[in-house]
Amino acid sequence: MKTLTQLTFDNRFARLGDTFSTAVQPQPLSEPHLVVASEAAMALLDLDPTQAELPLFTELFAGHKLWSTAEPRAMVYSGHQFGSYNPQLGDGRGLLLGEVRNQAGAYWDLHLKGAGQTPYSRMGDGRAVLRSSIREFLASEHLHALGIPSSRALCVTGSSEPVYRERQERGAMLLRLAPSHVRFGHFEFFYYTRQHDALRQLLDHVLTCHFPECLQQA
Repeated sequence: MKTLTQLTFDNRFARLGDTFSTAVQPQPLSEPHLVVASEAAMALLDLDPTQAELPLFTELFAGHKLWSTAEPRAMVYSGHQFGSYNPQLGDGRGLLLGEVRNQAGAYWDLHLKGAGQTPYSRMGDGRAVLRSSIREFLASEHLHALGIPSSRALCVTGSSEPVYRERQERGAMLLRLAPSHVRFGHFEFFYYTRQHDALRQLLDHVLTCHFPECLQQA
């Protein structure tokens, strides 16, 4: 098992460049504390479960510290929101911290939700609230336990920082794991903006990283 400082980053999506995402640093939570961590999700990164007991664990997943090899990026994409097509959505409150390769050779995206404002925040504050972060944590891990493919939830960090929605709530961050955070909206963005070279580059990236068997059959 590994310590937090031994995680191996290989940031393949970040290497695609600024056409596909924007470099953004996390905005740390005030007075953070660990709410919950999933030992099963930590195992995907070969992390020793006792690492969750360390102050560094909370500092990393509340935006106070960052691995030297992490490359936080806000991804650009489009899609439908509130019943209408939005030509540019993007990560308005989440950051892809990087990709970690585990001992089995599998890659896992580390995506920090509630990490603060990005160029795609659209007047939002870039924050997540504790209530919905706990709900997503429980839903993600329960779906996995039921055998339903889903993103995984590594941990939730809470804060004394107020976040204003319909009422005042407490701010939080959720660390999500998935083999990829590329979605259909990434392809829509480059298709509808007629960036065909970028669209081809994105397609090649996804095929190479996630569906190499398709290239072998071509």
